[in-house]
Amino acid sequence: MGTVFDVSLPAGRPDAFDAVFAIFKDVDDKMSEWREGSPLADINRAAGVRAVAVPADLRALLHRSVELAALTDGAFEPTWAALWGLWDFKAKEPKPPSPDAVAAAVKLIDHRGVAIDDAAGTVRLARLGMKIGLGGIAKGWALDRAAEALRARGITSFLLSAGGQVYAGGKNGAAMWKVGVRDPRGGPDEFFAVIEVADASVSTSGDYERFFERDGVRYHHILDPKTGMPSRGLRSATVIAADATLADALSTAVMVLGRERGLALVERLPGVQALVVDDSGKIGVTAGLGARLHVLRPPRP
Repeated sequence: MGTVFDVSLPAGRPDAFDAVFAIFKDVDDKMSEWREGSPLADINRAAGVRAVAVPADLRALLHRSVELAALTDGAFEPTWAALWGLWDFKAKEPKPPSPDAVAAAVKLIDHRGVAIDDAAGTVRLARLGMKIGLGGIAKGWALDRAAEALRARGITSFLLSAGGQVYAGGKNGAAMWKVGVRDPRGGPDEFFAVIEVADASVSTSGDYERFFERDGVRYHHILDPKTGMPSRGLRSATVIAADATLADALSTAVMVLGRERGLALVERLPGVQALVVDDSGKIGVTAGLGARLHVLRPPRP
């Protein structure tokens, strides 16, 4: 899934480590759009041509993805991957794609074109050129599955980390887990805030993960599905929820929606909180985060 997974468990449970990493591998094997021969890659290859038989857990995640796309008015969008190849953040001299190419790809982005047939066990994309990418939700899905497996083995205190997302199971001894929030304009280990959590996931999306600058403009990898261009208005969005899958997708959606619309969306969802840093370095939070948030210093300007 293009990231590093870290697992912290009570001592003496190598069986649990094996079970957790088996889950991560299984999710990557089935749900990576980049892995040739994966069920998801098969769906993309057959877009506009035929339905493809896929495993039940992939269909379940696609159902969830479509539901969250509807909830966020397309700010989280599983079919964003029609933009593949237009943005190359690893190029020696990266540059924005042509407006015409972006406009053509945006016409293929629409979660309503994902047809999931559970009776037949298949998924079909409606149009040639459509593609699904689950990079904005699969890590959360993997963390949720791993947490379930650990609790089934009687392990209730654990910490799982995948890139910019953490799942904190139970408590860290008698205290809540403390999860740092990265300063969007600081180094990888520079945190401007700490959030206390228990049995919850903290997911942060930011404009600092993959980006390039050209003519004074920062172009980053979190794309607005409606424009095909990088989202604007926020440097980072952090979402806290008991459901890691939801937190993963919402942190992306809030980045796209911006400060006002993003926080308003989260305020409507029971048990979900958010913290954002806007493009001037100012912080915004949902009302319920309260005493669990400890701001160490203002984010860098």
